[in-house]
Amino acid sequence: MGGAERNARKKKQEQQAARAVAAARGAGGDRTKVVIGVVVVVVLALVVVGGVIWSKSSSDDSASAPPTDVADVAAPVKREGAVVVVGKDGAKATIDVYEDFLCPACGQFKKIYGDQIKQEIEKGTLRVRYHALPYLVRLSDPPGYSKDAANAALCAADEDKFWQYHESLFAKQPEEGGPGYTKQELVKLGTDLGITGDKFKTCVDGDTYDKDTQAELDKARGLPYFKGTPTVASGDQKVDLGDDSWLADLVK
Repeated sequence: MGGAERNARKKKQEQQAARAVAAARGAGGDRTKVVIGVVVVVVLALVVVGGVIWSKSSSDDSASAPPTDVADVAAPVKREGAVVVVGKDGAKATIDVYEDFLCPACGQFKKIYGDQIKQEIEKGTLRVRYHALPYLVRLSDPPGYSKDAANAALCAADEDKFWQYHESLFAKQPEEGGPGYTKQELVKLGTDLGITGDKFKTCVDGDTYDKDTQAELDKARGLPYFKGTPTVASGDQKVDLGDDSWLADLVK
C-alpha cells in the first residue's frame, strides 16, 4: 500500500470515527453513547496503526532476499578462471558480457535481453562468457557487495549453480548505495538453490576468488572497448546495445 493510499484511508477512518462521536453526543448527550463513540475511535486508530505495520512488514519481507524459483539453463556451464562460459563451444556467435551485480544498468540489460540470450544459448547458436566484476565495490554501504557477489557467483559455479545464482541476484538487485546482501545472505541463497555441504560457505566467507575477480577487472580496464558495466563485446568489437537487432544479427 502506497503512502498516499494509507493517508487517504487513515483520513477516512478518522472522519468515520468523528461522525460516530458526534452522533452519540447528538442523541441527548447520553454518557453511554459517548463512551461507545470513544471506543470506536480507539478501535479505528488501532486498525490504522495495524495497517501501517502490516504494510511495512510486507514491504520489508518482499525486499529481503532474491528469488530462488529460477530455472536452470539447458546448456554447458563451466568456469575458466574468473570467467564463466555458458553455451556450446560450436555456437555461431560468442559474446563477452562484463557486468556487476550492483550495477542498475546491468540489471536493466538483463531484463531487456536476458530471455533472448537464454533462448539463443539453449538453441546452440550463442555462447556467453560472463565476467562478474567488482566494478562498483565502493558504491554499497558498507563497501564490498560487488566484490562479495562476484566471488559468490564463482563459488556457485564450482557447485554447478552459476546460472541460477546469477539470475537470482539480478532478479532482485540491492539498490546502489545501499547495504547489499551480506555474506551470510549470499551463502543462504546458495543453500536455498540446492547447494549442500560446507565448501560453498567456506568459499564465500573466505573471499576465495577476490584476487581473480580484481585481476579480471584490471584486465577489462585495459581493453579499448571497455567503458564500464555493462559492456558486451563480440571478438574485439564492442556491441552497440542501442541497436535492438544486435543479438539477432550476431546469431543469424
